Amino acid sequence: MNSPPIAHVRIATDGAVVEHSLDEHLNQVSIFARDFAARFNSATWAAYAGLWHDLGKYRPGFQRYIRQSHDPDAHIEGRVVDRLKTHSAAGALWAEQHLTAALGPQGRIAARVLGYVIAGHHAGLDNWTNGLKQRLASEDTRREFDESRIAAPAGILCPQAALPDIGGVAVDPRNGPGSFALWVRMLFSCLVDADFLDTERFMDPRKTTQRTGFAGLATLLDRFDSHMRQVAAKAPATPVNTLRADVLRQCCDKAARNPGVFTLTVPTGGGKTLSSMAFALRHAVTHGKRRIIYAIPYTSIIEQTADIFRGIVGDENIVEHHSNADATPGSESARSRLACENWDAPLIVTTNVQLFESLFAGRTARCRKLHNIVDSVIVLDEAQLLPVEFLQPILDVLRLLVSDYGVTLVLCTATQPALTSSTRFDARRNLRGFAPQDVTELIDDVPKLYAALRRIQVRLPESLEAPREWPDIAADVAAHEAVLAIVNRRKDARELHRLVKTHDADGLWHLSALMCPQHRSDAIAGIKAALADRREAVRRGAPARPIRVVSTQLVEAGVDMSFPVVFRALAGLDSIAQAGGRCNREGELAGLGEVRVFVPPTDPPPGLLRQARDTCKKVWHRLEGDPLALERFPDYFRHLYADARLDARQICDMVRVGADGDVRFRDAAETFRLIDDAEAATVIVRYPVNNSADVDQWIGILERDGPERWLMRKLQRYAVSVYQQDIARLVAQGDIRELGGFPGLYVQVSDLFYDATLGANVDGVPGDPASLAI
Repeated sequence: MNSPPIAHVRIATDGAVVEHSLDEHLNQVSIFARDFAARFNSATWAAYAGLWHDLGKYRPGFQRYIRQSHDPDAHIEGRVVDRLKTHSAAGALWAEQHLTAALGPQGRIAARVLGYVIAGHHAGLDNWTNGLKQRLASEDTRREFDESRIAAPAGILCPQAALPDIGGVAVDPRNGPGSFALWVRMLFSCLVDADFLDTERFMDPRKTTQRTGFAGLATLLDRFDSHMRQVAAKAPATPVNTLRADVLRQCCDKAARNPGVFTLTVPTGGGKTLSSMAFALRHAVTHGKRRIIYAIPYTSIIEQTADIFRGIVGDENIVEHHSNADATPGSESARSRLACENWDAPLIVTTNVQLFESLFAGRTARCRKLHNIVDSVIVLDEAQLLPVEFLQPILDVLRLLVSDYGVTLVLCTATQPALTSSTRFDARRNLRGFAPQDVTELIDDVPKLYAALRRIQVRLPESLEAPREWPDIAADVAAHEAVLAIVNRRKDARELHRLVKTHDADGLWHLSALMCPQHRSDAIAGIKAALADRREAVRRGAPARPIRVVSTQLVEAGVDMSFPVVFRALAGLDSIAQAGGRCNREGELAGLGEVRVFVPPTDPPPGLLRQARDTCKKVWHRLEGDPLALERFPDYFRHLYADARLDARQICDMVRVGADGDVRFRDAAETFRLIDDAEAATVIVRYPVNNSADVDQWIGILERDGPERWLMRKLQRYAVSVYQQDIARLVAQGDIRELGGFPGLYVQVSDLFYDATLGANVDGVPGDPASLAI
């Protein structure tokens, strides 16, 4: 070859073609990947993957194409349809030939590991059977391999470096279910991120410089401690604030304990968010952890929690990641690859959906971040909301992160799920939970804390089997001047809001996931301001404006507001306890706040929400004493788990490694979907109503230029999730349209589609696909 082989090209501002040396790219990716994987003792494996990942680019067909076309996207398979230009499988076949010859029979497993990683670095991790096995045996792949091997330099094919050690933890099934699959996925993450970063360094050097400059965790801890001192100095000397200060102290005192699994069990309103962050920062600094990942079940909580943290440590040190806008397979470009997140900040605020789906993912965009989970502190806020039907594979991967990847885990909740129990339901369902002796509770005396923070009384209906009609419920709600009513479905929230409005429209608010995140944030801020105005008016003895809020369950976790009376539709015991956390939250009432449970005329959506309601009814059967007594929750979760399928999709079987290293990566990734893409689609709405110029501009930029990180972060604030069964009707009605080049992503067209109070006008939606939206 007359000219040195190249990996990429870009067009400079002056029109000149700039070439990226292929030799240089392979060596630099190898170095990046090696350094990433060194954190979990797999440096050599990742180094070889990096060195051989683009071996197919040496083939003459690829070199002719990239030199003649000057196509910046030539390196992205799927955009290059000519089979003479593909390049991602040659390295996998070379690993098989080279390592089998060098290591003998054990080399077959080593080659399988590198085969998954290298062959998948564009298309994603595949199954072995009915996937990668057939691809590597194809005539086209053999041709790619033969052409590449002839053209590649000896220093790339046979480097002077130690071969991977096939012995050890990663391929030993005794290390626990899914350990091999997680290890391969971690190696894959190292390669993918290394490839992205070196490509980015060439394609857009400015991006590389933008990745630096984060403050260290020690600096963030100093800022946090300074903030908390200011908060303590300004806080009124109330009993609730005294208890919150003690919770914070206990979390700080235990931060020096050895890494592992911790629980933080604190009643709602007890300061869990800031206390858990205090522990995480201090523990991370003490033990040299690299970042904190704060995972939350609902987008509504993310918005509030991220804002709190930004105000303390600075916006530039946080990644808030809950976007559906990862690059769409088949529409990926050089720009969209650079828009993918790799969690390159000291503090990540994300959803359970984003975290756990990534840990079982196969796509490059989803897996890229995984190696940055190593040596982190993961805080799972509202841990009781871990999805039951996926609970077993989630617990398996969490245990592995703690045991093999240096992760400290904090399970943070007011209603601690029974994940450490080793009795009864374990025997019935064989749940592989955390061993009780391996878990440390951060609060010294949980029952004492709960007794001290008791601020509500719960009133139950005479019968848990006798539903009431919405007009009667609305009349009861409207009879109170300051009240929150929480229901199980978005449609129920609209109906109850409509009926309460017929009694008194003044001071009436609505909250549901059919409102985009920015709309919800604005509404929550408005509600808080209205509550503050009402409290001030009452203090002065002046007339106080009423405030009535009708909401779905999104208000129950992490939304800091307080009402004297809360109505709650019958639901799971943990949901009712969370609803109680919005009642007399600050202990501001002379007596106890009141939570009224009612039986609505509609059932919760089928699945976990309905099962949780039925379990609550079982636990409350012939009830004596406090319905929310602390001792009821272990029994509730044991019943809930015992009656559930904890691996309903059989994910554990898919990630189990066979004798030849065969794993069903693709099946696991497609099946582990906490929100099923087949059921929900994303619609970008024009909010604020009648003043959406910014959103319109951003949509125009997206359609014209494609996704960039800043743009997708902007747009995720204006997105709602809608059931696929409604999408075709809404398109046909002219309410929404699909964005060109972005299958599955829609944008509002009709002004009638989005209401300034209620959000998206979607008729007949039976559930809430956005309740766990990314």
